[in-house]
Amino acid sequence: MTVPLHPTAVLYPGGKPFPALAACEHYAGSEKLIRKALQLQGELGPVFDITADCEDGAPAGREREHAEMVASLINDGANLHHRLGARIHDVRHAHWREDLDIIIGGAGQRIAYVVLPKPECADDVQTQITTLQDVCERYKVQRQIPVHVLIETPGALHQVWQIAALPQVESIDFGLMDFVSAHHGAIPGSAMRSPGQFTHPLIVRAKCEIATAALGNGVIPAHNVTTELRDADVVRDDARRARKEFGFLRMWSIHPSQVQPIVDAMRPDFPEVAEAAGILIAAQDAAWGPIQWEGKLHDRASYRYFWEVLARAHAMGAELPDAAKQRFFVAHH
Repeated sequence: MTVPLHPTAVLYPGGKPFPALAACEHYAGSEKLIRKALQLQGELGPVFDITADCEDGAPAGREREHAEMVASLINDGANLHHRLGARIHDVRHAHWREDLDIIIGGAGQRIAYVVLPKPECADDVQTQITTLQDVCERYKVQRQIPVHVLIETPGALHQVWQIAALPQVESIDFGLMDFVSAHHGAIPGSAMRSPGQFTHPLIVRAKCEIATAALGNGVIPAHNVTTELRDADVVRDDARRARKEFGFLRMWSIHPSQVQPIVDAMRPDFPEVAEAAGILIAAQDAAWGPIQWEGKLHDRASYRYFWEVLARAHAMGAELPDAAKQRFFVAHH
């Protein structure tokens, strides 16, 4: 009996599949907050990633100890799902190379990704990626560690297409607060929160550029934080607008209470997931040739779209039809 071919084996010949990342990226700075986030991840499952923050999280003068703490937590038994990444210092900070040395040297086999903040241009990102590759080689880390890049400056926005095309880049993230600050008061503070963040022309342009460049290069666009900590409806609405109006597939969280509203708002709707599952099962049964589904013709071009819907839904912990789960996820792993 011929084993049915998995979508990733058929739909991306010579190319890379689109990353299936969780819908939410939760930032935590201190050991206590990272452990609390890991506990929540243990309860909810890997529907959100955790980023240990060595940039804003490290007390001045104690960067080394902070990086060592992050490396030890990545290796900790509490990191059940292996979805703990780290944000290092920016390329102009004296400690960024040591951050990489300590974290990759100590936890290179288990770190989920590395976040690079505040580049001014594509060369800044390339410098840090090259160093990351060198450090991996030095410590005999065979895997290619994904990189997430924060767009927080006008210069980085200007070169966002080049940045998104660099090797190992998996996500392009928008740093709204620093981006507004970099405009010397020309953009009002009201653009750092809703509704201004979705209506100010310079912010709208930045979000459109970031989402377009990320998606155009086959990487995930990640939306900035919401400063609202108490009202879950505001968080949910911000995440929904980021997803539906701007094409962002992931969003940052800065408080545990924000995780679930973001995940709920970013998930594909069940009817779309069910349709994707039905089409892909029929396509697999037809050995990935063209099929008719509810009176419409589908082939590999639309199969790629529906596979990404299904893979994203799975990564986000959405409910999947049992047959799709068995065919495409359980057996595959």
